[in-house]
Amino acid sequence: MNGRERWVRRVAMVAVAGWCAACSGSVPENAPGGTAGTASGTAASVAATPATSDTTTSVPRSGNDSTVAAAPVVLIAGTSLTAGLGLDPAEAYPAVLQRMADSAGYRARIVNAGLSGETSAGLRRRIDWLLREPAGAVVIETGANDGLRGVDPDSTRENLLAIVRTVQAALPGAPVLVVQMEAPPNLGVAYTTRFRALFPEVARRTGATLVPFLLEGVAGERGLNQGDGIHPNAEGAVRAAGNLWPSLAPVLERLDDRA
Repeated sequence: MNGRERWVRRVAMVAVAGWCAACSGSVPENAPGGTAGTASGTAASVAATPATSDTTTSVPRSGNDSTVAAAPVVLIAGTSLTAGLGLDPAEAYPAVLQRMADSAGYRARIVNAGLSGETSAGLRRRIDWLLREPAGAVVIETGANDGLRGVDPDSTRENLLAIVRTVQAALPGAPVLVVQMEAPPNLGVAYTTRFRALFPEVARRTGATLVPFLLEGVAGERGLNQGDGIHPNAEGAVRAAGNLWPSLAPVLERLDDRA
């Protein structure tokens, strides 16, 4: 069994106790700027606890205020994996990406818009709110909670298509990156196969860039995850940032050229 398989099995084990509650709709969806929903008494999503923040926050970085304000914004809209549940904000993978960008000499301000417990439907409702401020590029990390709740992949696909198209309409010419996510295996091979396939389909239909599985090489590795076996620890977040970096670096290069 590889690391990815161990991770999705672990996610399934953590989620199963709260599965019925989540499927019955007892987990409230997130409104723009609201707090994350949680299942009653159990972990039923890739964010088993409320979000640590209910606002979009910029990753701290060095430099004077005017330089930072002028830097192109890269918005990362995601779940607790992006929010950095259980970590200090400076340890979450968007903060790691900021340091990588700074070290590489790219002018960019990476904004962490992760919200714990959010499904693709929640992000679809929230995306207009997130786009109130302009961005040079948008990274979309969503869907893991859909898989945990057994949401029909067709529904997740339509939500993701709508999210990407909303971004493209609001920010013409801005690169959009869609992060591949995985579903737990307890719903069967047919479901996990359909779920896995929806991400490249969305990328193909919209022209977005498909980013490989965020937790490749992290999932299922005990030393790279927190005690829940789902959320990366600080070292795992560094690995996750490394998985996203090859897709993000060319985008940062383009943004630098435009600046």
